[in-house]
Amino acid sequence: MKKNSYRLSYVFAPFGIIMAEKESLTQTVAELVESPGGQILIDVKEFLISKIKYIVGIFILGVIIGFPLTKSVISWLIDPSRLPDDVNIIVITPVEYILLQFHIATSLGAFMVMLYLFFVAVWRGLGNDSVKQRIAELNLRPPSVGPTVILTLLSILGLAIGGLIYSWELLTPMILQYLTDDAQNAGLSTEWRLSGYVGFIVSLALASVIGFQSPVATLLVLRMGVLERKQIRGYRRHIWFTAFLLGALLSPPDPLSLFLVALPVVVLFEFALILDSITRRG
Repeated sequence: MKKNSYRLSYVFAPFGIIMAEKESLTQTVAELVESPGGQILIDVKEFLISKIKYIVGIFILGVIIGFPLTKSVISWLIDPSRLPDDVNIIVITPVEYILLQFHIATSLGAFMVMLYLFFVAVWRGLGNDSVKQRIAELNLRPPSVGPTVILTLLSILGLAIGGLIYSWELLTPMILQYLTDDAQNAGLSTEWRLSGYVGFIVSLALASVIGFQSPVATLLVLRMGVLERKQIRGYRRHIWFTAFLLGALLSPPDPLSLFLVALPVVVLFEFALILDSITRRG
């Protein structure tokens, strides 16, 4: 009997381990759901389900608004005065032009949805008990609704416009001319595919807009008390490396684009540290 009981316990031992692991996993999931972060995710899920009609409607509205404008945008981008010498824009497939129009229109719709979700998330987050509890646990000092928030939003908008101007007036012409000269010096004819050319310009503009937000991000981290200025200065090399890494991910795959995208991020980051040291001590 003892031998049989030993054999049975040996056979069913793995099942006991599996059941114990399942109970532990269930308990862990329950703790995560009950945590402030879990409650926030549940609120987000319920909000998205309740507002799905509005989200779809905003997306369709963006597509309807954007599609008629795409022809003017593409014509403006491929204007000969904006292209280097001896460069031709070509269409490879019959549907490439219409697909590019649709892609631009859907991008506008997605942007409008993201903008809507961002403002609603900020509005709901300010009144969410779980968010307030988490902020208190982290001992953060979020800016009060008022002039500070308005100034922050205006700074984000102004820096985004500055990034677009930098991309269009300096970054894009310089890189296009460099790539064109490089190809022509090698004896190659320069014919660019329409979708590739537009995507190239958009990626540079997007990288510049995101990169130019570095001073706002730095000042928010400092003023909210997430990190002290001395701590950020201690991680300066890591931040510089991250800026060039993001430049490599957001910009086209060539060294000049990487450098020209990452350099403003680094300069504006250092400017934010100087501005913080001037406006307050610590």
